[in-house]
Amino acid sequence: MAPLRRLRPRRPRTLRGWLLTAGISGLVLLGGGFAALYLLVFETSSPAPFTLSTSSDSSSSSDASSSSIAVSQIPGTWNIASGSMAGYRVREQLAFLSAPSDAVGRTSSITGAVTLTDAGSTITVSAASFKVDVSTLRSDRSMRDNRIRSIGLQSDQFPTATFTLSSAVSMPEGATTGQTVHLSVTGDLTIHGTTKTETIPLDARLSGAQIEIVGSITFPWGDFGMEAPSVGGFVSVTDTATMEFDLHLQHA
Repeated sequence: MAPLRRLRPRRPRTLRGWLLTAGISGLVLLGGGFAALYLLVFETSSPAPFTLSTSSDSSSSSDASSSSIAVSQIPGTWNIASGSMAGYRVREQLAFLSAPSDAVGRTSSITGAVTLTDAGSTITVSAASFKVDVSTLRSDRSMRDNRIRSIGLQSDQFPTATFTLSSAVSMPEGATTGQTVHLSVTGDLTIHGTTKTETIPLDARLSGAQIEIVGSITFPWGDFGMEAPSVGGFVSVTDTATMEFDLHLQHA
């Protein structure tokens, strides 16, 4: 039997062949470069959306009793307390590739208060106002934090975001027993120097001496006069952004 001959790859014999080979090799290297940069620049994981810190919906009766709050303790002003956070969540893209997770920036620089009133058995949120210092937002990438100072959010020019309740809201039944309640609030939301009336869905819990409120709202960048950030068309974000928050309140 004749020995098997090794097959060698055929070399291009024309200039066109050499150019095609070089082009394909370049695409392979470029794809590898994209993949490497993709892993270096973007997060492979990000903080999960805010949720209430504990759940008493499934608690025993004794647990629910210990977390309930007397109606007489509710009326008055409740101020922002430690543990409060607010921030943004956006999906980044590297050229034509979608990032595996969201870019998330957060800050604890929040001030504000909620006023609650008691009319018989109904607890009402009669006033609420909050201010967030968005110039202090931090993510896991200092490069990103620096960029949003001048593009997108432009926090150097518009360092605060605010929300002011415009319509009183009645708390659902069970709010004083430590259960999670779901409600929506409507008010004036100001971001990037633009104010719009928005309705934001919330989860809330009155437990012991604290109220916790979690919520978020997603909107197109243009709704607040912003352009979706893009760095040379190479690094960009999708058309919508999410504002999210976890507020802890204590009685004044």
